[in-house]
Amino acid sequence: MDFISIPTRSVARAVAWYSKVLGLPESDVSEGELETPNVTLSFWEPEREGLPFVANEAGFAVRVADVAEARAELEAEGVEFIADTWDSGVCHFAPFHDPDGNTVILHRRYAPRTPRKRG
Repeated sequence: MDFISIPTRSVARAVAWYSKVLGLPESDVSEGELETPNVTLSFWEPEREGLPFVANEAGFAVRVADVAEARAELEAEGVEFIADTWDSGVCHFAPFHDPDGNTVILHRRYAPRTPRKRG
């Protein structure tokens, strides 16, 4: 995975929000992008290209060291979560929306992945 394209109505607003709230650094390579340790977040304005704006409701997950701690920090910043933190049996995750309605998920896998049998 190299980058994720995130729709927005304002690249400047999205970059500022993700930088401030999630603490992600701006890209040294491209304007309108932020970096994570393993993937670039690339923001684009579909309406500038004559396309309808549609928020990504399926979402994307951001790996954090501790979901409960990260959630508490974001809630202190005014972020409203759209569901309780969920424990799947192998991970914790907690979803919220960015200012454009895109779903962002705090995620932490705590159990090792079980190898799938191929056959």
